[in-house]
Amino acid sequence: MRGLMMNQPLLITELIRYAARCHADTEIVTKTVEGPIHRYDYAAAYTRIQQLAHALRELGVRPGDRLATMAWNGHRHFELYYAISGIGAICHTVNPRLFPPQIEYILNHAEDKFVFVDLTFVPLLEQLAPKLKAVKGYVVLTDAAHMPASKLSNLLCYEELIRDKPSTYAWPTFDEWTASSLCYTSGTTGNPKGVLYSHRSTVLHTFSVNQADSLAFTPRDSILPVVPLFHVNAWGIPYAATMAGAKLVFPGPHLDPASLYQLIETEQVTMTAGVPTIWLKLLEYLDQTGKRFTSLKRLLSGGSAVPISMIAAFEEKHDTRVCHAWGMTEISPVGTKGTFKAAQAKLPPAERYQYQATQGRPIFGVDLKIVDAEGRELPHDGKSFGNLLVRGPFVTSGYFNDPEATKAAFDKDGWFRTGDVVTIDPDGWVRIVDRTKDLIKSGGEWISSIDLENAAVGHPDVMEAAAIAVPHPKWQERPLLVVVAKPGAKLTREEMLRYLSDKVAKWSVPDDVVFVPELPHTATGKLLKSKLREQFRDYQLQSA
Repeated sequence: MRGLMMNQPLLITELIRYAARCHADTEIVTKTVEGPIHRYDYAAAYTRIQQLAHALRELGVRPGDRLATMAWNGHRHFELYYAISGIGAICHTVNPRLFPPQIEYILNHAEDKFVFVDLTFVPLLEQLAPKLKAVKGYVVLTDAAHMPASKLSNLLCYEELIRDKPSTYAWPTFDEWTASSLCYTSGTTGNPKGVLYSHRSTVLHTFSVNQADSLAFTPRDSILPVVPLFHVNAWGIPYAATMAGAKLVFPGPHLDPASLYQLIETEQVTMTAGVPTIWLKLLEYLDQTGKRFTSLKRLLSGGSAVPISMIAAFEEKHDTRVCHAWGMTEISPVGTKGTFKAAQAKLPPAERYQYQATQGRPIFGVDLKIVDAEGRELPHDGKSFGNLLVRGPFVTSGYFNDPEATKAAFDKDGWFRTGDVVTIDPDGWVRIVDRTKDLIKSGGEWISSIDLENAAVGHPDVMEAAAIAVPHPKWQERPLLVVVAKPGAKLTREEMLRYLSDKVAKWSVPDDVVFVPELPHTATGKLLKSKLREQFRDYQLQSA
């Protein structure tokens, strides 16, 4: 027997309609590419989104068409999120920090019809345009006064495109399983792979991340997404904040610590989100200037492991709680979030930090299991570690137009293989031991590169650290620690090894330490260990 409930599809348009109706005067603030601060509210944003919908239809955009964006976090990019999906087309956010050949591959693989681009990235597109097979035109996200002189064909101005368009739009109603947006993985191995989200999966993910025990946005929040809108939909924040009616603060390209601090203070930001490298630089800026936050209470970090030293510094010096999260492009993307249960909330700070340094507990809708090399399920006892698999209503069921990658990504029961090696305790706390490819096999023991890196960053003179495996004649592999010291520090190899001697198991202490001016990162801010392994593949350990 079916229930007697209305058949109302879950569509992304409903999020912005709700915000415009119930939170009409809540601000959306952007530090623009051009420089000035732009302010408007949800009501004004919704009007422009409807004007953009008319403009897209006049350009000949039809349901199912892919439209690419190459843009910073800003109000125009936000408008594209809703207008493109709202008319039944697909919003394809492209990471402009990828290598040009990867961007070319992505745009051609997706067969994007138009590219919406910030001024910053026009020269990049000029290089790629002759190789882009399906693109019919380019729209620069600016006004007429700032339009660049460019050799791109069919070049349009965003503000001119939507000017004088009707301020209301009759949004179509369609199946909630209709594709809404497209994101490609960063492609550290092989070509990037496309993950095609649906309206249903996006709205369900938005409900889940807005739970009180997850992101928990409210109309009283002022939220600064430092994580880019081109990085798995900024972790769902443009949708979740809109559903909650929270104030949104977009930094544009202004991501240096001084600019972020000023924006946080000026706009009284209560919550921000981004990768650890951003927060380490911001923490250093605060230490150097002696400045403090007056409003920031929560800092969400993801993408790579968060060192306990950073967690402690933000909480003890700035009264800002660091919340750790884990996810993937394939999971929409949030899978776990580090919020305390009653027992952990009562623990002394040092013990609480241990929990905050884990990846947290699964949000509703995400089912996790760990398996050994033979695929046998392992217990959630906090000790057994194995390969993490996941399933749920906002987890991908396959890659866009890539059957080979799809076949390799799932087990026989349809669970998605994440590539992470983890432990899960009886309360659901997930701790990533490492990526499968980053574990260090020394003799018969596995060494976690993440544990070594977190311990190393605890040293007051260490800015950033990476642990990689290098060959060893006796033990097969041994850890090499690659360190970026803070400016002016006189840290030595011997001092670093002494510091680690009582922080990790004796057999995990690195055999050597190398100091470098900077570490390589992926386009999403993660440590690029494949490049480090290539760089040090012939390295001779001092203790070998």
